[in-house]
Amino acid sequence: MEHSDQELNLNGKMLIAMPGMGDPRFVHSVVFMCAHSDDGAMGLIVNKPVGEMQLSDLLEQLSITKTPDAEDIQLHFGGPVEGGRGFVLHSTEYRSGASTVPVTDDIGMTATLDILEDMANGKGPEKTLMALGYSGWSAGQLEGEIAENGWLICDASTETVFDTEDTEKWVAALKTIGVDALSLSASAGHA
Repeated sequence: MEHSDQELNLNGKMLIAMPGMGDPRFVHSVVFMCAHSDDGAMGLIVNKPVGEMQLSDLLEQLSITKTPDAEDIQLHFGGPVEGGRGFVLHSTEYRSGASTVPVTDDIGMTATLDILEDMANGKGPEKTLMALGYSGWSAGQLEGEIAENGWLICDASTETVFDTEDTEKWVAALKTIGVDALSLSASAGHA
């Protein structure tokens, strides 16, 4: 395989799992990519809620008191790595010192306790998505999965990440690149 001068940069993009995705944890997943380099990649699944778990349940486990101003949000399965660790995708008007990583102009990520404390006090970001665990790939692994048609790539939008129902995100992400989910599903698995 020839090395191309055009490096694939997936920072701030979204991956859309193809219907033939072999790993059941990623079936119909939409993954927001937080980091991608020659060393590997890290992203958060944005459309898989964790049962009935809410932010208030997590705050209670961490002994963080929630004020009446705090909004309760659904927790999401971010991926199979470090399932006990929390990651918050959020609108960029919120910054937590050096711990907020700006991923796109509109979306940042913070994985420190202070954002949860701010959210518990009603002083968190305007838009949030809280994920437990993350999706990680070693060097070259994700590029291989993309080459084998495991994932489609689209631009991330705050609307898809924060404002679309979880059950609609996969179809909405496909629409952004002009792909009809029905035609994609219907042709999957046929020789």
